[in-house]
Amino acid sequence: MSKQALITGITGQDGAYLSRLLLNKGYEVYGLLARRGSDTLWRLRELGIEGEVKLIDGDLTDLSSLIRALEVSKAQEVYNLGAQSFVGTSWQQPVLTAQVDGVGAINVLEAVRIVNPKARFYQASTSEMFGLIQAEKQDETTPFYPRSPYGVAKLMAHWATVNYRESHGLHASSGILFNHESPLRGIEFVTRKVTHAVASIKLGRQKELRLGNIDAKRDWGFAGDYVEAMWLMLQQEQADDYVVATGKTTTVRDMCEIAFAHVGLTLQEHVVIDPNFFRPAEVDVLLGNPAKAEAKLGWAPKTSLVQLITMMVDADMRRLKV
Repeated sequence: MSKQALITGITGQDGAYLSRLLLNKGYEVYGLLARRGSDTLWRLRELGIEGEVKLIDGDLTDLSSLIRALEVSKAQEVYNLGAQSFVGTSWQQPVLTAQVDGVGAINVLEAVRIVNPKARFYQASTSEMFGLIQAEKQDETTPFYPRSPYGVAKLMAHWATVNYRESHGLHASSGILFNHESPLRGIEFVTRKVTHAVASIKLGRQKELRLGNIDAKRDWGFAGDYVEAMWLMLQQEQADDYVVATGKTTTVRDMCEIAFAHVGLTLQEHVVIDPNFFRPAEVDVLLGNPAKAEAKLGWAPKTSLVQLITMMVDADMRRLKV
């Protein structure tokens, strides 16, 4: 008998990789589709699974549509990956970010509680909740100090997940994922912005790449590895919260150098620092400690940063040559 899973944010980077993982495990995969963009299905298409997932119209801000999605899918596992996920935009749209990322998560939890409280729930938490870091390496016990409306909204969702687990007995887990990238990353995110620009410069389509704080440090992994940790959390007897990270931190500058070097170029020739890209409150360093995920889930990242960035540059070169 196949299991049923419902994924919010199925058209995003993580939703696409998670869908492929679950389909390969024999799941029936349903996805909540908020019809806001033009071509929202390109990631599913790129992975060759667009025709294998079942899409249900719905929205995180509409509890009734979430209840219907759970009734239609009969999901035993619910993955809440839907969000306004770009930190920079959250300063321009703080109320929307709060409604989608914060209240939206509570709506999904409520729908699970009402329709099928035995379903297992995963919340996509984020390292941005740590913000102004309170420990050199962040784990599940590190205090939170978010530095953006996005981090604040995600922290609301995170604590709501803990609350529903403790108050209503839901099998509700949170993955506190550090930065995870892939060729399916949106072009507004710095890694994809860099790899797309590097490919464009190499092909003679642009001359420079404008960036903000290139000395910010991040713990970057491959999204395809990280979705496996999400699935493993919902296979545990007890629900819990886990940091998912590589345990290594790299500057934006060093990440850029990897990308430029892959095509025989240098950062110094093409990168321009633009004050317009600095954020009102910067998160300078994020570095995760995934020891708990490694010990309890048996999970570890498989893809190095060099492998990840070169994979992304190659994918952007292919796209731009078409």
